[in-house]
Amino acid sequence: MITQNTIEDTIFNLFKEAVIKLPDDVKKALQDAYENEDHKLACLNLKAILDNVEAAEKLGVPMCQDTGLPIVFVKLGHVEVENLVDGIKNGVARATEEVPLRPNVVNPVTRINTGDNTGNLMPHVDIELVDDEILQLTAFPKGIGSENNNALKMALPGEGIEGIKKFVLDTVIAAGGKPCPPIVVGIGIGGSSDLAMKLAKKALLSKIGERNSDKILARLEEETLDEINQTGIGPMGLGGKTTAFDVKILTADTHTAGLPIGVCIQCWAARQATALLKP
Repeated sequence: MITQNTIEDTIFNLFKEAVIKLPDDVKKALQDAYENEDHKLACLNLKAILDNVEAAEKLGVPMCQDTGLPIVFVKLGHVEVENLVDGIKNGVARATEEVPLRPNVVNPVTRINTGDNTGNLMPHVDIELVDDEILQLTAFPKGIGSENNNALKMALPGEGIEGIKKFVLDTVIAAGGKPCPPIVVGIGIGGSSDLAMKLAKKALLSKIGERNSDKILARLEEETLDEINQTGIGPMGLGGKTTAFDVKILTADTHTAGLPIGVCIQCWAARQATALLKP
């Protein structure tokens, strides 16, 4: 059995790692953007971000004041688990106190802060059942500056691929510098309205630079990324070559009369950390 205490310890450590240390693919994308940039202000912004990332690791402190909304993606296989959700909640509350994470979670109506980043349906836990003897936990602290610029369109099927690209581009242009670019753009296509948005967020879990295994979607990712970077929004919205590091797409089959399109934007602090547990 995987115990509640093991889950709590794992979640605590994952959130601690996620908010302090960027994944290697994100750090490489930042460095590549800096080395390929010739816009003076963009270079200054990228250098400041790189220095900030280095300082966070060296000092063992969160890289951003907004330590995000606590989201946990779970892959649950054929394993016996003790109090999965309670273990996750306790791990998040402990991380809030000890890392520390900023207490961001509030009641949406009264705005009363819960104080420990737990509450009604918080942390948000997404569970995917898998055919394996594993429990995989991914901490995904999502900053609200980028989250506030997400968008959904219930498009008509006739709008097709060009309609998808146009909606994504319009969303990124409307966001401008608000989501702290360079960004990663997750796109969910198909399913229902809620599934499209969920796919858009889960698309952000894949590594920067990895292309979709579907050739049509891979080409759509590349074309959309190129169009986004041609906007010149640049780092922090102040101009430059790199507005987005990457574009990621996940799809689900949908109704014959529908084309749901979800867009989920991630800031440069594309934080996540994963652990694989076995009995």
